[in-house]
Amino acid sequence: MTPLYASRVAEALARKGGAFEASERDMREDLAMLQEALLVMGRLSRQEVDARIAGIDRPGARPTEEQDTRPLIIPFETRWPDHRQAREWALNTLAGITTFAVDGSQIFPNRDMSMPVGLVQVGWFENPHDVAGTYTKDVQVEVLTPAELLQAVEAGYAEHEVEWRRFVGEVQRLKEFMEARKGSPALAFLDGSLILSFVHTMRESRQREYIAQVVDLLQCSERTGVPVIGYIDSSLAADLTTLLHHAAGYRGGRVGDATALRRRMQWGDRTRWYVCSRDDEVVDSGYYERVLFTYLKTTRDYPPARVEIPAWVFEQGRHEWVLDVVRAECIVGVGYPYPLETADAVAVLSMQDRERFYRLFQAFASERGISVRFSRKLVSKRGRRV
Repeated sequence: MTPLYASRVAEALARKGGAFEASERDMREDLAMLQEALLVMGRLSRQEVDARIAGIDRPGARPTEEQDTRPLIIPFETRWPDHRQAREWALNTLAGITTFAVDGSQIFPNRDMSMPVGLVQVGWFENPHDVAGTYTKDVQVEVLTPAELLQAVEAGYAEHEVEWRRFVGEVQRLKEFMEARKGSPALAFLDGSLILSFVHTMRESRQREYIAQVVDLLQCSERTGVPVIGYIDSSLAADLTTLLHHAAGYRGGRVGDATALRRRMQWGDRTRWYVCSRDDEVVDSGYYERVLFTYLKTTRDYPPARVEIPAWVFEQGRHEWVLDVVRAECIVGVGYPYPLETADAVAVLSMQDRERFYRLFQAFASERGISVRFSRKLVSKRGRRV
């Protein structure tokens, strides 16, 4: 393995030291301006905010009724002297509630193989929090053939087809869970956002397919009465700071919401709920305004996590219950929701797993008389790593 040339890296960093220091100064100035803007936003009524963003199609975010009824940062009043009592609260909160999380992993086609093949593995964790302590952990695996990869919508980008199949698999498992738990106390976690800004570089037809999946997921959630939440642990979203630009006089650079809020929040605190109104060039993104978000502090030292819910959850007054369940699962998971942590552990594929898959495929192909060639580069790499 080629080493990292530490001395050369140190020299390169030293040459750019001034630029890094300037970026740090700019960030501090922007954060100071943001704090002023947050104070302004905290004092404005919903009517005043709406008046200031009138005529702006997508101002980043829109206020809910909490603009008039709750402070900008809503403190979590319950405190415990130690983690044992916090865990007791969490277990009592979760008792009888079924939580579910899904996550996926993938193996992309190897360009050093003559025959493209991909793999998607979707894992899930379901915990009814019953007295028996039962739970379910499982995976489903899909292998993608050359025909499936080569006819991908994003022609020439087989990796996009693998990612698409993973996304569809995750959404399908979430919907199956919600249908099975219809009308019962349950909550489903999606590892990531319900707002699909990442698709804006894709072809319009594929964008519409992704959006249709999420819209169907939101509709399934409302039909079954099972909340689905998007949980983003390290969010770079700037929806709230964009709103501050339009409504509260913020004129700094683009700073993420979580960074702006970090020092104003204690564990368990949350912000007001806001309607997402992001302008990101995604086609047919009108569904964004059926998604609400808040920022929830789930660790002492890190920025708050972003939590997203379908609008119906807020409209039916179930948002506080949802956040208590999230807090409880974060206590069990020591800062990160335990169902998501477990689903990730079930689904994740390591580099060793990928190498094993290629060897399994090679053996399968040989058994079937299918010709698969490997490039000299790959053979050389394998030889060096033995």
